[in-house]
Amino acid sequence: MVGGEVRTYNPFSVASPFGWVSRDHRKLLVVDAEVGFVSGVCISKEWLGDPARGSAAWRDTGIALRGPAVRDLAVAFADNWASLGDGLPAQLSILRETPPIAGDTAVRVVATLPSTAGLYRLDQMLTALARRTLWLTDAYFIGTSPYVQGLAAAARDGVDVRLLVPGSSDLPVVGALSRTGYRSLLAAGVRVYEWNGTMLHAKSAVVDGRWARVGSSNLNIASWMGNCELDVAFEDEAFARRMEAQYEEDLRGATEVVLSARRRGGVQAKGSGPSAGSGGAAAGALRLANTVGAAITNRRVLASSEAGILLGGALVLLATAGSPLLAAGAGVAARRTRAVVGVRRERQIHPRRPQGEVPAARGAS
Repeated sequence: MVGGEVRTYNPFSVASPFGWVSRDHRKLLVVDAEVGFVSGVCISKEWLGDPARGSAAWRDTGIALRGPAVRDLAVAFADNWASLGDGLPAQLSILRETPPIAGDTAVRVVATLPSTAGLYRLDQMLTALARRTLWLTDAYFIGTSPYVQGLAAAARDGVDVRLLVPGSSDLPVVGALSRTGYRSLLAAGVRVYEWNGTMLHAKSAVVDGRWARVGSSNLNIASWMGNCELDVAFEDEAFARRMEAQYEEDLRGATEVVLSARRRGGVQAKGSGPSAGSGGAAAGALRLANTVGAAITNRRVLASSEAGILLGGALVLLATAGSPLLAAGAGVAARRTRAVVGVRRERQIHPRRPQGEVPAARGAS
């Protein structure tokens, strides 16, 4: 120990076996009274990757802030610190004085606490306020029914709604649960992309080229209701344009997930051939075709083969519905189960509107 001090937020207790699910999930660094950093980055070697094993660094998003907002970051840290013991010294300059204005970008620090729903209400409001674009990046997407309905309604109103999520998650169960929500989003016209790299851990949003958010909050009930989270909202067109350019660049390294167009025009392919055994070969050929097609077009078809994932996700949600982490688990599980029934019944389904191609990156402005 060389003078540092460490405190544990909400340690495990036998008296409250599920209490530990409420975490301090903030990722924050404040240096002196000059600069603050907010991101999704944890202090872990995974973010660096492992070149010797061919594992690339994780994809994350962070920002550096100067000016008055730095004090807001320090105050958010000080409040959490004081909840665990003695507070920080009152004479610290960052707590006594507000740093001078350092630019003309309008920012707001959003520090949320457990059992509050401020960011959840904000994210829901954005689905209603978006008029042109709503582009989301999330590491552990498990949307609640009202939020998913909001995204679907925005897409049906003509908003370009996109969701970028990991293709391969460090938490496979969460990745599987996330995929159970694809069908209803895709059917409504929301475009879903899976990152092709090692792990996408970023949490960001950009709306109408005017508003953006970067921070630690995921689009799930744990972040919205269970954790201490920290995000920064920007109402600045120049910053939003940079976020849009970065989003488009990320899509160049992602694969779009689409619904099968097999039933377009009322045509439905059914198993046929010289023998019943040809069904297995046809299924294998279809999987191969989908794989090759994804490699060529950066699009992957969501087909009936994923019904097992849907069912598994529904069962996990049902089993954990009593946990504080998934307070709305039963309702979400019911929706997931309906999705399973829909895929089993409909095998291959078609989108309500054609899916366009991935746009080329415009470059940062």
